[in-house]
Amino acid sequence: MSKDIIKIENLKREFTMGTETVHALKGISFTIQEGEFVTIMGSSGSGKSTMLNILGCLDQPTSGLYQIDGVQVKNLSRNELATIRNEKIGFIFQSYNLLARTSAIENVELPLLYNSKVSTSERRERAIKALQMVGLGDRIHHTPSQLSGGQQQRVAIARSLVNNPVMILADEATGNLDTRTSYEIMSLFQDLNKQGITITFVTHEPDIAAFSNRTIVLKDGNVIQDFQNKNVLSAAEQLAKLPPEKH
Repeated sequence: MSKDIIKIENLKREFTMGTETVHALKGISFTIQEGEFVTIMGSSGSGKSTMLNILGCLDQPTSGLYQIDGVQVKNLSRNELATIRNEKIGFIFQSYNLLARTSAIENVELPLLYNSKVSTSERRERAIKALQMVGLGDRIHHTPSQLSGGQQQRVAIARSLVNNPVMILADEATGNLDTRTSYEIMSLFQDLNKQGITITFVTHEPDIAAFSNRTIVLKDGNVIQDFQNKNVLSAAEQLAKLPPEKH
């Protein structure tokens, strides 16, 4: 039996704008199991960002059930939500969100600073291991300005891994990267997923979704498609097919 990491049932989110009520999510249901690599797709206005915020415990649904790793999110306090965000979810953003004057290793250590159970030496050890996992073991003392966009995103991925989260939640994580770097990053996500890490990747790019095992498509606040990817592309193979870089 594989375990449900995310369980969503009849989830609704409504916003009041003046006298109007906007139905951003209209009763969505789906489950994400441990070890899946799922892309959530949709154009702007589809409810994708609202969904992302709820999955990341940054926003609460108006009604319906949201459970992460067996925890019912509905009646949690702000502190409890913060704990879930810090211990169960690894966030990756389009804009990397790294601290500019801080080395790669210090950026990666950040989520562990709030974790009193982790000693300073263990924190350093885990940060180094996470940077090695993303292929930056030789760049741990570089600051973001000394790294390329792709390397900065790798630091962000290492930071998302350092707490051993139950799920990585990526928001347009290749949005600012060129094709070659996007494929490199997707290849890294595929490697992490092969190691059993559950990934939920929010994107509007169909070519990025082709690298995941399953795609959920949102439109106007509803799930209009939810399908297993029959032919998952290998990002490493796609990368190898690109013409060599001109220097």
